[in-house]
Amino acid sequence: MQKLFRWASKWWPGLIPLAVMWGFAAWNNTLPVEADLSARSSAALKDTVLDKTRIAVDGRDVSLAADAFSEEGRRDAVMAVEIVPGVRLVDDRTRLVAEAKPFVWNAERDVVRVTLSGSAPLPSMKARLTEVARKEVGGVEVADQMGLARGAPPRFEAAAMLLLDQIGKLKDGKITISDTKVNLSGMARELGGREAIAAALKNLPEGFSIAANDIKAPPYIFQAYKDPVAATVTLTGYVPDNNVHAAIATSASRKFFNEKVVDNLKASLGAPGAFNPAVVAALGALSRLSTGTLVVSDREVKLSGDALYEGAANDIRAGLGKDFPKNWQYKPEITVKPAPGPVDGTVCQQLFSELLTKGKIRFATKRADIDPDSAGILDHLIETALRCPTTNIEVAGHTDADGEDAFNQALSEKRAQAVIDYLVKAGLPASRFAAVGHGSTQPVAGNDTDDGKAQNRRIEFLVR
Repeated sequence: MQKLFRWASKWWPGLIPLAVMWGFAAWNNTLPVEADLSARSSAALKDTVLDKTRIAVDGRDVSLAADAFSEEGRRDAVMAVEIVPGVRLVDDRTRLVAEAKPFVWNAERDVVRVTLSGSAPLPSMKARLTEVARKEVGGVEVADQMGLARGAPPRFEAAAMLLLDQIGKLKDGKITISDTKVNLSGMARELGGREAIAAALKNLPEGFSIAANDIKAPPYIFQAYKDPVAATVTLTGYVPDNNVHAAIATSASRKFFNEKVVDNLKASLGAPGAFNPAVVAALGALSRLSTGTLVVSDREVKLSGDALYEGAANDIRAGLGKDFPKNWQYKPEITVKPAPGPVDGTVCQQLFSELLTKGKIRFATKRADIDPDSAGILDHLIETALRCPTTNIEVAGHTDADGEDAFNQALSEKRAQAVIDYLVKAGLPASRFAAVGHGSTQPVAGNDTDDGKAQNRRIEFLVR
């Protein structure tokens, strides 16, 4: 026995390096195996829908941690790892993503960015929503603050995609899906944007409905600027359609006898009710000003500028609001142009002739009622009459050759008198004026064409 112990004491120290070498070899062989199992386990999960996936391998045992979006998906993920060749045991540490009740998703736009928040049901859908938002707002920052949650209603993605199509139409605002209810608020980027959004919402997927739609339209702006130096009236802004556009342009060309109408109007949805009559009335007031600016913003009319004389200023301030539809507001800022210096009779006659060459005093057909479109030229005639206060003026009426001579004679006299009545109402003394009618006896053009007849129907001012 003593010999055995003496012999063992000689060789057992040699076991220590052998054990170290064996341990190193086992460890060196285990690392590649674990790395291989980890890689193949990850590959097995490529077709599963998981979030925050973590795989740890200890020998041939695999620990799988992940957030799954359904119980079925969680089981499928665990099974996919269990059947990987070489895996002995799977430690299932998966869990279900929390369910959102209610399921809320938001898209909010401000001046600098679009923010997506709330919940998305899947990582891939979260990425798609962010990508679509970037396309819709081209160049604007998109901040993805969405989380992941279960509980999305059926057809959620289709609803969210349709609503993201609308975010590009907003200047600012917020769109929310809460389960199947949709809420919208904010300001449309352009005129017609509110109506376009409302039309798109009719295509929401089945099951979704609008709980609130508080999208506001930007102000509906129409503007006109009268520039006496350039002799232009420039129309800008919007009109509701081509028919109203044509009507306003025609009315402007009749009212502004001495200015070229520069038409820069565009058609757009969103006009307030009674837009056409309100704008036509406001243009009539602008035509009476020497220089002026008209701004129609929704149902508010602002008119500023210089009237040709004090009576015209008072008349415009007091009278225009009566021509507007109900619920419209009128804000006049009318001053009076400095009175020009007096002139003698010869210059006065020249000024009258120039005015009546550029424009005409119009009347209702076969009647002596003065057309409201003639207010602008009448104010200019009154301003001229005020410059030559010592002269007497004959107002002569002429007609075309249609109808009986007696009727035309009487009509020409009545029209001349109607003009004098207008001048007197403006403050000029009646003693300075005399009405004369010539019927159709003094034509300036042939009566065989409509244009010739229109030239013959006229009023003349003659200084006596």
